[in-house]
Amino acid sequence: MIPLITHTPRLTLLAGSRALLTAELHKPHYFPVLLGAAMPADWPPGEYDEEAGRYFLAQLTAGGRTAAGWYGWYAILKATEQRPATLVGAGGFWGPPDAAGTAEIGYSISADWRGQGLATELVSGLIQQAANTGMVRRLLAHIRPDNAASQQVLLRNGFQLTDPDTEGRMRFEREVEPAAPAV
Repeated sequence: MIPLITHTPRLTLLAGSRALLTAELHKPHYFPVLLGAAMPADWPPGEYDEEAGRYFLAQLTAGGRTAAGWYGWYAILKATEQRPATLVGAGGFWGPPDAAGTAEIGYSISADWRGQGLATELVSGLIQQAANTGMVRRLLAHIRPDNAASQQVLLRNGFQLTDPDTEGRMRFEREVEPAAPAV
């Protein structure tokens, strides 16, 4: 079974579920309660929009339990004495890896939380999650050429720039070493 929660030093990454996505899309006043986190003022962030949420919900509905963990993930900044746990971004995979073990990631951080290294940490957590599945051998990401900050996030996480894709976006790739089995 694929783990549905991953921790980094400052973040808890929680896999999107049908219940969370349904609340986010249709009952937003319940969403922070189910998530257990305060909401940023500008939710949803950047490229994580309603269309992405609907896509993730449709994929989880169609794929059942085997789809869990292969779509959207919520990035929750852990609580401190000064503030409650707070939703700061979203990321995840665009689906399970293909037959060669290749999966694609995407991510976005709310504007109020940018510039603090949280996107770098979110991508690091997604790489960790991919390794933990034992199924992913290579990760891809596509970035607009004008998004220098996101390009730096990928480079800091060991991605390398490859050829641009057919839509003019920049394509980044990195190998993933499967995590050692737990003893």
